[in-house]
Amino acid sequence: MDLLNTLVDKGLRRELPTREEALAVLATSDDELLDVVAAAGKVRRQWFGRRVKLNYLVNLKSGLCPEDCSYCSQRLGSKAEILKYTWLKPDDASKAAAAGVAGGAKRVCLVASGRGPTDRDVDRVSETISAIKEQNEGIEVCACLGLLSDGQADRLHAAGADAYNHNLNTSEATYGDICTTHDFSDRVSTVQQAQAAGMSACSGLIAGMGESDADLVDVVFALRELDPDSVPVNFLIPFEGTPLGKEWNLTPQRALRILAMVRFVCPDIEVRLAGGREVHLRSMQPLALHLVNSIFLGDYLTSEGQAGKDDLAMIADAGFEVEGTDTTTLPEHRRPGCGRADTAESGCAESGCASGDGAPAATIPAPPEETRRDLVSVRRRGAGTELPPNA
Repeated sequence: MDLLNTLVDKGLRRELPTREEALAVLATSDDELLDVVAAAGKVRRQWFGRRVKLNYLVNLKSGLCPEDCSYCSQRLGSKAEILKYTWLKPDDASKAAAAGVAGGAKRVCLVASGRGPTDRDVDRVSETISAIKEQNEGIEVCACLGLLSDGQADRLHAAGADAYNHNLNTSEATYGDICTTHDFSDRVSTVQQAQAAGMSACSGLIAGMGESDADLVDVVFALRELDPDSVPVNFLIPFEGTPLGKEWNLTPQRALRILAMVRFVCPDIEVRLAGGREVHLRSMQPLALHLVNSIFLGDYLTSEGQAGKDDLAMIADAGFEVEGTDTTTLPEHRRPGCGRADTAESGCAESGCASGDGAPAATIPAPPEETRRDLVSVRRRGAGTELPPNA
């Protein structure tokens, strides 16, 4: 396909595709799927070889969130029967992180529900970061605590946080449809605060919430404009008891096309396969490794993932290798201090990211009702429980 040849050439030059080209990737047919994966795989291998970075989540505080994000099992008014607990003590959080590190994780992601941290919360997380780094040489720590107030990003960075995660989730145009307690600009501002403080920015999206193809392209172009170092791609986990609990809009083929589109728009950025991969990709997860260069190991915040040993076996069986702590994830031109003004030098100005309405999402046949619920498994082990974690 001329489209795929063009996208590969652009990806190898770190040149952004046009908005129309990104939409065209999402519109490809199932007959073309392997061609799409192969093309995006060339771009992935150019910048990241066959390495897969492992990340491990520690849910520091579960549930009880005052925000009303429709996709979230921890939201205000959620009836999802998830684990609920207040802040883990730093030592307990460090022990939970150690399980992920022992399983091969290179980055530990410390997450807490809520609108944003208080200054006391920042102190608490800072103690946890110190404990993890003292016990695990070379481990990266990413904090994900919600919207940041003035000075908090600087304090987290001074405490040793390497990165900060705050996802954009969906397009600015439709953000109000999934959340009313804060807006898209609040999320953008928090990512920018993290960058200004010297932390590596991690910001991504959630697919499968009923959005159009145009929405998906819009949020990925908005992310590329922010220029984060890592982009997690989540697929909606439809928890019963949440407003989006009946949204089953994805097939494995659709999920792979979305990942390919993200890779073409973010050729040299760490693209992470995140929540919902087991639910929506299922047996096609190994194909996704040709598109992403990073995954979460084991469980998520409030849902269980496949066994950590199965993650490792999948990586090995697919011919990839786990990235070690002695390897720098990002290509040399994206590393701190090298100057990154040229990473999108031929991108946004030429990409038409603010033009055109795009095509609506194709109608995707949903799986039969009886096959759905057993795919969503609420987390009952690890942090906040007496049971050992999955890593």
